[in-house]
Amino acid sequence: MTARHLMLALAAGLLSASPSLAQDYPAHAVRIVVPFGAGGPADVAARLIGQALQERFGQPFVVENRTGAGGVIGTVEAAKSPADGYTLLMMSNTQTANESLLTPEQRKYDLMRDLAPIAPVNYSDLVIVVNPQVPAKTLAEFIALAKAQPGKLNYASSGQGTPYHMAGELLKAIAGIDVVHVPYRNSGEARSGVIGGQVQMMIDAVPAMAPNIGENQVRALATTGKQRSAVLPNVPTAGEAGVAGYEATIWLGLMAPAGTPRPVIDKLNSAVNAMVKRPDIVKLWTEQGAVSMSMTPEEFDKFLRADIAKWSDVVKKFGKS
Repeated sequence: MTARHLMLALAAGLLSASPSLAQDYPAHAVRIVVPFGAGGPADVAARLIGQALQERFGQPFVVENRTGAGGVIGTVEAAKSPADGYTLLMMSNTQTANESLLTPEQRKYDLMRDLAPIAPVNYSDLVIVVNPQVPAKTLAEFIALAKAQPGKLNYASSGQGTPYHMAGELLKAIAGIDVVHVPYRNSGEARSGVIGGQVQMMIDAVPAMAPNIGENQVRALATTGKQRSAVLPNVPTAGEAGVAGYEATIWLGLMAPAGTPRPVIDKLNSAVNAMVKRPDIVKLWTEQGAVSMSMTPEEFDKFLRADIAKWSDVVKKFGKS
């Protein structure tokens, strides 16, 4: 057999194997790596999606939290895993922001080179909260307090490059305040920091922080969407509170190691898109302040590249902190 005939035979074998691969997947347990802490939006969404996929495919979808370094540790873990569809990554705009916030040596991966887009999941508005001991009842009062004490107040985030960090830096830039960033290992620890008074302020996802607001463990100053949150209808938007042009969200999505077979990508995309459109899921997320997202892998690829470009522009304009 000539080299050309061998190449043609291999290509034919791969093509004929694709339908079988899609049909047989998954044949055993799949893990979903969450590079953020338990209880946060990514963790909660991953567990819900994992349960839905397990019901659909009849195989376990196991969530594995690999926290640290602003999402880098878990992302590297997923990127270096075999490209066979049995390791997935629950990611967010942390990963797109890190493309410009961190050097290649710091993040140890290239998002669009080392991972393949599957589908987005949802997005949520954020909420600006302070510890109840902070003598500011409104966002305007907090900004005035920060301006009177430059560099004296601080805010928590779940790490460098996370949506909470970027939202904080954006607020500092637009409001013209000097508030010190205190990165924690994950959002749960950051949340505990502001509740316990170790830090004065945090910007967190509405679904994650709403229970703490309801229990008066923190005071909500403003939400970050264009409209008021259905979960926190009595909390003004940042625009209403006097910070015009300030908007920030956290969105979530699934990726797989680069090279994962396209039939597997397509099968997962179809399953996730069907799941996020289910009336019970839409209702649940609406009650939590989240909105479902649905795209093809190609559309999600374009979305990711646009988000990387957006955060690159923010970093160039406002710098790294």
